[in-house]
Amino acid sequence: MADPAGPTAPRRRRRGRWLVVVLVAVAVLGTGSVVVLTRIAANTANAAPPKAEAPETAEVRKGDLADRQTVTGVLAHGAERPLAGRKPGTVTGLPDVGAVVERGQTAYSVDAKPVPLFYGSLPLYRDLADGTTSGPDVKIVEENLEELGFADFGEPDERFTVWTAAAIKKWQKSLGLEQTGALGVGDVVVQPGPIRVSSVTAQLGAPSTGDLMKVTATTRVVTVQLDSSKLRIAKVGEKVGLTITGGGTTTGTTASTSKPTEGDQGNGQAKSTVTITLDDPAAAGGLDAVSVSVEFTTGKREGVLVVPVGALLALAEGGYAVESASDRTLIPVKTGLFARGEVEVSGEGLTEGLKVVTTS
Repeated sequence: MADPAGPTAPRRRRRGRWLVVVLVAVAVLGTGSVVVLTRIAANTANAAPPKAEAPETAEVRKGDLADRQTVTGVLAHGAERPLAGRKPGTVTGLPDVGAVVERGQTAYSVDAKPVPLFYGSLPLYRDLADGTTSGPDVKIVEENLEELGFADFGEPDERFTVWTAAAIKKWQKSLGLEQTGALGVGDVVVQPGPIRVSSVTAQLGAPSTGDLMKVTATTRVVTVQLDSSKLRIAKVGEKVGLTITGGGTTTGTTASTSKPTEGDQGNGQAKSTVTITLDDPAAAGGLDAVSVSVEFTTGKREGVLVVPVGALLALAEGGYAVESASDRTLIPVKTGLFARGEVEVSGEGLTEGLKVVTTS
């Protein structure tokens, strides 16, 4: 007596696979699928039985699987910020647009005297002279004088001493300024680092107080505007892929994310600005203000078994299985990460290199 589970079993599985496919198609396509199936039935009612075709197969591979999401950003020098003059007088010198100003160099001139750039996180908020009480502004001045080669005071600290005044005098002499040993709030410009002049708003001969120019950072960065609901894909410190319009591909690192701000009227979503630094700044060449495709990795699994999504079979009792191409048996599997048409799978009897039936 023939084994009922023998030659007919694969046929039942094939019917089961097509039943699953048809049911899914009906659910997704609605009445349109019924029309398609009716046409197929009408056209093939009197046709000869089709020849059996070998099933399409794929090997279970072992490797890494990553899910990625691509958004559009902009490569530029970052956000502009105004630079205001605080030294009373008349503007007698302004930098060119695109000029880069570094520590100790002249940002602009007032009454034919240079106003140099100092680096720091805090602007000068008072005049500094002999007798000034201790404060963080003193340390900023001493740190800059030390970098410029004027360090008579020793290790920079917050105390203004006669040695601080002596260092200021030497620095003033090097610039051709009056050697007072004191420093007014408008005698220097304090910025976080070197600046690039993006536009000049003042004119020669104008009063030197108020906004004079707009500046940016000197390094180019990529900025991306993300809805706050998608901010989770941008993790500070993680690598991203970058495709620069007209500049090829490179990588970057997520440097910061801003607090969400109120969105536009189009979707009402709060937006966050994600700032990405280029791992190789030279990769951008001379490009500025160009669009960039930014690829964030939203999920990653390493050293896992992977099959095409088309190899999954939905089981009547729930869950999934794959079908062995050699003996047409079903192997129950647990699914993990889905990414780009592939899925992470695990299960007893599932091995690397095993051929399974799949759909195109």
